[in-house]
Order: sequence, then structure tokens, then C-alpha cells
Amino acid sequence: MPELPDITLYLEALDRHIVGHPLVRLRLSNPFLLRSVDPPIATIVGRTVHGLRRLGKRLVIHFGDDLFLVIHLMIAGRLRWRPPNGKDSAKLALARFEFPHGVLILTEAGTKRRASLTLVQGSEALAAIDRGGLEVLDATPQAFAHQLQRENHTLKRSLTDPRLFSGIGNAYSDEILHRARLSPLLLTSRMTDDEIERLRLATVAILTEWTDRLRADVGDGFPETVTAFREGMAVHGRYGQPCPDCGAPVQRIRYADNETNYCARCQNEGRVLADRALSRLLKEDFPRTLADAE
Repeated sequence: MPELPDITLYLEALDRHIVGHPLVRLRLSNPFLLRSVDPPIATIVGRTVHGLRRLGKRLVIHFGDDLFLVIHLMIAGRLRWRPPNGKDSAKLALARFEFPHGVLILTEAGTKRRASLTLVQGSEALAAIDRGGLEVLDATPQAFAHQLQRENHTLKRSLTDPRLFSGIGNAYSDEILHRARLSPLLLTSRMTDDEIERLRLATVAILTEWTDRLRADVGDGFPETVTAFREGMAVHGRYGQPCPDCGAPVQRIRYADNETNYCARCQNEGRVLADRALSRLLKEDFPRTLADAE
């Protein structure tokens, strides 16, 4: 799922491409993409884009008169920019926003249709969609600590909970926890003040560094390779590969459609965290330390 750095790059590219331009035509190829009925989606056709904003992991396009189109890309949704009459895979394209000078295309890979469009009118209706997560880059140390300890969860769950923190998902939470040298399963209620501040600084650093890095890659163009697996990441998507800091093999915890990647040596004193499925299968043979896994 695109996270804060990716959404930021999308917004900056959209600002260059569509703000100040009228939407002349809108075509939806999948009726289930649209999650609202009032106001009608046709209301925005002919209107000029006034501005953009981020709402957690959602993109918001303002069409004036308090009309806001909210785009949630979910896991596999992506945006493409093509010249007039530009084409994209008909199988992947769910929506085409046609402007006088080009076409914004919403695509979604795979067979599961999770991406969505929601058109709302009024600031209150827009606020109702907001999950309320803290904007970490603007937060004080006190606000960060308060938000983190509002509920007692594991660090991985807390960082990726949109009600607690805005814009952080599976990929960058792995990178943040590795930078902070903290276990993904550490409970927030057991954290020291030093650990909380270390986590805050790591969160700000990772999100800022990756936003700057992706911005340099995109330049004045449009983001075409938005992915959760980036060259240069320390642990995310690098199971079995050496940790860039200590050389120990990166470990993982698998659950549902996701997995958490971490370094047992850097983040958990060399102890391997239990993978639910694998530990149930191996039982007593499940490796508890890096030495056992070798």
C-alpha cells in the first residue's frame, strides 16, 4: 500500500499536472470503484481542480464548492499519467480522468478490487473519513508519546494503526523499527521515555529520508514505480538477506497477507520472534535464537 512518502510524491506530481486544469471527461470501468452516490460523480466533470491534500494514506482532490474526491489506492492501486489519448492496460485501468493536456489513470493489479473513489461535499463530510492519526512530521515529542501510549499494542500494530499515526504502513514501519533498534512486538506500555523518543526520531528520519530520496528519483516527472519493496531498504522485503548494519540474516513474522521483517540481533538481542504459522508447525524445533537457526 502506498504510504506517506509515496502519497506525498503523488500529490506533488498531481500539483504539477492537474491543479488549475478542468476535468473534461471521467470514465469508470468498474462500478464498484465508486463508494458514494451523493453528490453524483458526474458533478465534478467540467470543474477545475483547485487543490490537493493528503488524508492519511488517501489522496484528496478539491474541485471547488467544497467538493472533494477521495482516492484510496489500498494495496495494489496506482496512478499513471499519460498524454492525451494515452492508453493503459484495459484490464488494469479502473478510471480515466481526462484533462485537456493529458489523462490521469487509476489502475489496480490483481483480481481483488479494493481501491476506491469517494466524492463528498463539505469539510464535515471529509473529516468523517479521516481516521484521525497523528501527523508525525508535525508532532511534538509530547504529542507523539501521548499518541503512542493511548492504547497498549505492539509497536508494529501501533505504528500501522491509522487511528494512531497517519500515513505509516507495513513497509516503512519495518524500516522505522530497525532504525530505532526496537522489537516489532515490544508493547507500548513497557517502553521507556528514551525508547519512545528514539522511536519518534527514527520515524521522522525514515519518512523524511525516503520522501527526499523518492523526490530526487521522480524529478519533474510522475511516479511510475510506486512499490513497497525499495532498493536500499534495510529489512523490509529482505527476508534471509544480511542486515546492512550487523550482517545477521533478516527474519520475518508472517500473518494473513502481510509479514514483518526485522533483524533479531539489532532489534531483539539475538532472539528470533515466533512466526505463528511456522512455530505451530515446528513446535519445539522452532529456532529461538540466531544460533539455533544456523
